[in-house]
Amino acid sequence: MEFIESHDQLRAVFGTPSELAVKKQMPRLDVHAKAFLAKSPIVMIGSQDRAGHGDVTPKGDRPGFVQVLDDDTIAIPDRPGNNRLDTWMNLVENSAIGLLFMIPGMNETLRINGTARLTVDAGLCERLGMNGRPAKAVVVVAVTEVYMHCAKAYIRSELWKPETWPARGEMPTLGEMLRDQLALSESAGTIDDNLAKAYQKTLW
Repeated sequence: MEFIESHDQLRAVFGTPSELAVKKQMPRLDVHAKAFLAKSPIVMIGSQDRAGHGDVTPKGDRPGFVQVLDDDTIAIPDRPGNNRLDTWMNLVENSAIGLLFMIPGMNETLRINGTARLTVDAGLCERLGMNGRPAKAVVVVAVTEVYMHCAKAYIRSELWKPETWPARGEMPTLGEMLRDQLALSESAGTIDDNLAKAYQKTLW
């Protein structure tokens, strides 16, 4: 295969972006971006370590869990997880961050790029807590780029149309997948039961 290796080659294939696509990028949050964040229950976080190894992870909670600190800054709370800390370790090495916010049923998404740092500031963790528990940590993002992303990917995929969703039974349970992938001696049912109990106790 031949691979594209320059911007010129890219433009030869794809052409130039429209004026609207270029001009829609903003340097800070506006009223519409803030309203979107207030309704969004989930964000996909893109990060890289210093060697350029990439990672994308979801972070979610009740709508508005990501808070606007000012027009140039947002805060993302961390909740109990598996402690792999892939994203957080990346951000310690490389502060660049890319964020994709979604609202269920809405085909347009909000993209925010910037730089990020992780804090355990007691006041901020308390402010972004849930169910009486402070956030374990907070990612503070200095915003550099903000823009709405068009609906094409979501229209093509029909992501929000329940009638297009496959039946859950068409895929194995997580317990079945982990049993097979890790060659575990435990039954898939036991693994799934343990996961369900953990979900009940450690969401916040």
